Amino acid sequence: MPAFCAYGDGGCLVSAPAELSGLFLRGGAVQRRKRALVAASAVAAAAAECVRAAKKQRQQLPLPSLDALPDECLFEILRRVPGGRGRGASARVSRRWLALLGSIRASEVAQAAATPALPDLNEEFVMEEEEDETPAAPCAERVLEGKEATDVRLAAMAVVAGSRGGLDKLAVRGSHPTRGVTDQGLSAVARGSPNLRSLALWDVPLVSDAGLAEVAAGCPSLERLDISRCPLITDKGLIAVAQGCPNLVSLTIEACSGVGNEGLMAIGRCCSKLQAVNIKNCADVGDQGISSLVCSATASLAKIRLQGLNITDASLAVIGYYGKAVTDLTLARLATVGERGFWVMANAAGLQNLRKCGHVSDAGLTAFTESAKVFENLQLEECNRVTLVGILSFLRNCSQKFRAISLVKCMGIKDICSAPAQLPLCRSLRFLTIKDCPGFTDASLAVVGMICPQLEQVDLSGLGEVTDSGLLPLIQSSEAGLIKVDLSGCKNITDGAVSSLVKAHGKSLKKVSLEGCSKITDVSLFAISESCTELSELDLSNCMVSDYGVAVLSSARHLKLRVLSLSGCSNVTQKSVPYLGNLGQSLEGLNLQFCNMIGNHNVASLEKKLWWCDILA
Repeated sequence: MPAFCAYGDGGCLVSAPAELSGLFLRGGAVQRRKRALVAASAVAAAAAECVRAAKKQRQQLPLPSLDALPDECLFEILRRVPGGRGRGASARVSRRWLALLGSIRASEVAQAAATPALPDLNEEFVMEEEEDETPAAPCAERVLEGKEATDVRLAAMAVVAGSRGGLDKLAVRGSHPTRGVTDQGLSAVARGSPNLRSLALWDVPLVSDAGLAEVAAGCPSLERLDISRCPLITDKGLIAVAQGCPNLVSLTIEACSGVGNEGLMAIGRCCSKLQAVNIKNCADVGDQGISSLVCSATASLAKIRLQGLNITDASLAVIGYYGKAVTDLTLARLATVGERGFWVMANAAGLQNLRKCGHVSDAGLTAFTESAKVFENLQLEECNRVTLVGILSFLRNCSQKFRAISLVKCMGIKDICSAPAQLPLCRSLRFLTIKDCPGFTDASLAVVGMICPQLEQVDLSGLGEVTDSGLLPLIQSSEAGLIKVDLSGCKNITDGAVSSLVKAHGKSLKKVSLEGCSKITDVSLFAISESCTELSELDLSNCMVSDYGVAVLSSARHLKLRVLSLSGCSNVTQKSVPYLGNLGQSLEGLNLQFCNMIGNHNVASLEKKLWWCDILA
């Protein structure tokens, strides 16, 4: 039957041959396929547009994050993070997380750890991680200095240390110029280290009473507090420490303009175990604060240092009357203190050390000695009104327990025209130090040698006027055997005195220092190598010894030196290297600084041979 096709010519149906009808049918299929392709392309384009729109929408939507949680919720999550590794990793996420971790007290972490945890679907994986985690070493002591001293570093330190039991000692020395340590950083330490025992804050201008109060509340075991140049700390902060830290044994306050009497009075009332007090350059501290402190801590206070304060003789009188346990006293730059107060202070029965007491004279020292019969150790530093006559009078009246005397930078210690008719004999004295007293020369040293026959340790460093003539009588009169002798800076001492010293005391000498004795040569080293059997430390810095002397020391097999210093010995050259290498395994320290003739490559070879020895070059 012929096919009928509509051509659109008025609606007439026209019959066509069979071959034409097949052609028309194939043309319609092509058109349908084209329409299908167009439709598919449209669908694909629409789908791509939808994907792009969805992706754009996802980019605009905030990603799920813990940071979206309020601080209270994040705090509860972070205090439940187990282990030091996890807390340390969490602290590195952001400063917000670090701040929150720093605000968590150690007790809150322990409380969270004791709370039963919900089942963890990742338990097996977590347990494997924890098994691999080795126990962390305890954080005993940390120091932040200069630009490293910031709140961020301090908080991070506190978080890490908190997971290991907390800090035991902390020192902050200086502060970053723009991001320095503040109360916030100190608060993190107080919360993470409840067992903190020692805190030092030097030049930390942004820490105030609030930070100190946090430490007082969080660290009840605090024993030592050292505050220097912290202008925002006042009596209020010290009162908080007094109330929160009853175990305080040592207090140092320097150049804190806000500290006055009230803070010290509170410390005295509440800290009954206080043993040492150092108050310097605090203009508002007067007699009331010092007197109250000494009266309250009368049973324990042993060391007192007062400098640049507005106190009078009244404070010294209180120290003398109530300071029965005081053994060490330093008084410096006290403009309104006179000798009258020092006389009254002589009642301090246990006092042993006096330093920088500028108002003390021979008469005051004698009166003091007559009252303080239990003296064992006297140290006078920058006491320029004390003379050798006063020292001899003191030695005449001292007790049988007296063992050590030290005179440092006392300009009044000079040679006397004539010795007293009756010289004292102090057989109990074992330790003698006369250091940097330029008026002390041979005549005075000879007198000292006559009255102190049992000396064991002698320090005459800085006595440039002393010669062999003064040293020889002391060497010859010593009956007990000298153990340590320091002649550093005695530029007029020669080989003759050193040879006599080692011949007389070679079997007892353990330490000899000849630094700066420019007349000492290889002759002394030859005498040392022959006579000394117990010598372990020898300082020949800036002496005129040479390679020959080093070779002599090396050949003395009985000599077992632990420390040898040849610093600045210009005559020691590379020829000494083989001999230095043969000094033996007893050598622990070797100083070759400024020995320019040795050379760096020779020092390197020496370091390989003496691998166990600490070599400075």
